[in-house]
Amino acid sequence: MKIVRKYKNISAFLICIMYASCKTPVSIEKSDTKPMPQSYYDSKDSINSSEIKWKDFFADKNLSSLIDTAIKNNYDVLTTLQDIEIAKNNIRFKQGLLFPNVNVGVSSGLEKVGRYTSQGAGDASTEITPGRIVPDNLNDYYVGLQTNWEIDIWGKLRNGKKAAFSKYLSSVEGKNFVITNLVAEVANSYYELLSLDTELDIIRETIKLQKDGLEIVKVQKAASVVTELAVKQFEAQVFNSQSMEFDVLQKIVENENKINFLLGRFPQTILRDKASFKDQMPMQINVGIPSQLLKNRPDIKQAEFELFATKCDVKAARAEFYPSFNIRGGIGYNAFKTAYMFTSPESFIYSIAGDLIAPLVNRSAIKAEFKTAKSYQVEAMYNYQKTILNGYVEVSNELSNIHNLEKVFDQKSKEVNALTSAIDISTDLFKSARATYLEVLMTQRDALQSRLELVETKKQQFNSVTNIYKALGGGWK
Repeated sequence: MKIVRKYKNISAFLICIMYASCKTPVSIEKSDTKPMPQSYYDSKDSINSSEIKWKDFFADKNLSSLIDTAIKNNYDVLTTLQDIEIAKNNIRFKQGLLFPNVNVGVSSGLEKVGRYTSQGAGDASTEITPGRIVPDNLNDYYVGLQTNWEIDIWGKLRNGKKAAFSKYLSSVEGKNFVITNLVAEVANSYYELLSLDTELDIIRETIKLQKDGLEIVKVQKAASVVTELAVKQFEAQVFNSQSMEFDVLQKIVENENKINFLLGRFPQTILRDKASFKDQMPMQINVGIPSQLLKNRPDIKQAEFELFATKCDVKAARAEFYPSFNIRGGIGYNAFKTAYMFTSPESFIYSIAGDLIAPLVNRSAIKAEFKTAKSYQVEAMYNYQKTILNGYVEVSNELSNIHNLEKVFDQKSKEVNALTSAIDISTDLFKSARATYLEVLMTQRDALQSRLELVETKKQQFNSVTNIYKALGGGWK
């Protein structure tokens, strides 16, 4: 009875130990996700322009060629491809942990044990062969296979593999997000370059007009109609416009270099149709419904995969509190002399053992790892929600910008037409001495400024369409 009671006490003690080791902290509570609006203000679109491939979205062949080169050669894109390879290798590593680890080994050694030890006393009375006892210096030769396998009872390794696969998918979406931004940046820089070409033509046309006016003033000054002051002010206006010309030329060089940098190549001339900007108008775009952002925007999908990966990491970290079951084994040949190395069954050996190990004392490191995993999950959850909100805000801003720029462009066009007519009127009046030279100068200056502002507005329209295409998730397909 005492023996039975003793074993019961031992069993109860072991059960308490296993219970204490398996007790884990509670999982993270779910956070409420804010529902997305049903539409963007008064937009009722069901078609989404982000589904259009970038080659079809950008009609300019020169621009398409630049984008294609950028996607192939841009260093940020090439870097993300390496991130994908790293994520692939991590999947292979996590996959390998699910299978037994088998090693082949060969070893040799020399052993001498004390005669007054249990092993030495046993060897002294043991004959290796009839009439020959075990020598003091004993060789030891071994060749065989050894294996170690952790049985994934609690899903720790499987969750680690899921996390690695989700991080791989996240890296793919990260590459798509880089491509989306790259396509938009190349397109916006290209439109900037076209607008600068147009501004340069306008400034040169204005300089020619101003020089013609200067010649008229010089003739009138010779006829004592105007003073030297008028001549100098006309000259100053020409010099000012020429300085603007050099400033635009510098911006053109810098913009070409920027595009070449995005394309991963050294500076060279950017092929473009300079006249196309004057005739082109930004295409109409359909924004669809906000929920489509979840499947179209790479950064939202990337954040979603990262969130799922952190959930798997939490499960894997929680499994660390549970007992782990390992199987160890080996098979091979072991002998003290090479001549007996492969003698069966005398030199043939094998072993197999199972370990059930559970953390009991000083589990602070495991708790810290689990809490860290939970914090990463909370962080990923907030980042996911922030990314969704940011996507909606970007689309809303650009949608409003497009509508307002249409109105600005319409008003600026009327302003340019009015001031262009005013230039001819003021010039004719000045020739007939019915307007002062200051009125002519101010009219030319205002007309130049207005025409440049019109070009800037048109560039902003192109940029806004490109930006909303990017905000909707277009550009990576």
